[in-house]
Order: sequence, then structure tokens, then C-alpha cells
Amino acid sequence: MPRLDLEKERERLSVMRFYERSYADRGLIAGIDEVGRGPLFGPVAAAAVILDPDKEILYLNDSKKLSESRREALYDEIMEKALAVGLAYVSAERIDQINILQATFEAMRTAVSRLALQPDFLLVDAVTIPAISIPQLPIIKGDAKSVSIAAASIVAKVSRDRLMKEYDRIYPGYGLLKNKGYGTAEHIEALKRLGPTPLHRRSFIKNFTE
Repeated sequence: MPRLDLEKERERLSVMRFYERSYADRGLIAGIDEVGRGPLFGPVAAAAVILDPDKEILYLNDSKKLSESRREALYDEIMEKALAVGLAYVSAERIDQINILQATFEAMRTAVSRLALQPDFLLVDAVTIPAISIPQLPIIKGDAKSVSIAAASIVAKVSRDRLMKEYDRIYPGYGLLKNKGYGTAEHIEALKRLGPTPLHRRSFIKNFTE
């Protein structure tokens, strides 16, 4: 990377470390994000990441703003350099039982509990997680404003996308490799033609299958 571009990227990341700097006196900070609230198929995923402030990871950003190849490369770098990473899935069946919002909160709490280190403060994308004792700060569009949340968004996105690739082999015909379980026209047509799989969210697809 040219020197000027590298300087520009480091300046961008410095802005994204605002919350990490602001709450550094709290101790270990974990970023929390989820992916998969909207799909018709499969689990919702959440990740919690405690970054090492002494290790640089360039290009951290909202996972939706990154190419698949960039996300994959960053996932490997995050897993190598982060102090701790926690990942959790909540199944389609559980989503149908308790609704997607509560399932998302459950995934987030579980992801935090799976961190190898206990965080002292949480930066959370957009929401306040109920029933958790660790102090937290919800940040609207946090995956584009906090390096910790951005890292969590990448881990959650890459992990869930990899899972969808596996499910595409198990349940061919629904286009899961491409649509990742979201309700594209192809996916909805396949639902009407093939019917739902055991991993479809019944509460999400009733309008297409009744």
C-alpha cells in the first residue's frame, strides 16, 4: 500500500477508535454485533471481540461495506490478533419460540459468555442487551464507528456465511450459497416449490407457505 494511502487508512481507524479511547479506563472493552436477523432460514449469529490495542488491524469496517475476500482476510487477522473472540448462534427453532429480537439478545449474551477474558465494558451495535451485568453502551451504526464492533460484525458475518455454504450442500435448491438465507425472489420461489426445510424460520415464512 502506498504511504499516503496507509496514512489515510490509519487516520480513518483513529476516528473509529474514539469509543475505545473514551472508555479505556474501564478496562477490557468488547465489541458486540449480530448478523442474520432478517433471513428466512438458519440461525442468527452474534460475536463479541476484545481487540488488542497494541496490534494493528487495517481496514476494519462494517462488514457490509467490505468485499467477501476482504472480510475473509480480516476474519483470519482478527482471530490471530484479538485478545478474545466469542461466537454464538441461536437456531431457527428458538427464533420461532421467543422471536427474533429476544433470540438476538440471547446470542449476544452467549457470545459474551464465551469470551476467554471477562470484559469490563461492552460497545454494542444499536441495542442495549437486557439481563447482562456488564456496563454497556449502545451505538447506532456502531459497526461503522467502533473498531471493536466492526471486528465483531466481521466475525459474525464470515462465520454465518460459512455456515450457509455448508447448508447449501445439505439443502440444495434454495440458493443459500448466494442469498445466505435471505428472502430473495429465488428463495421464495423455491420455498413455494419445495416447501420449507427443518431450518426455515416458520414465523418468517408463513406468508409464503400457507
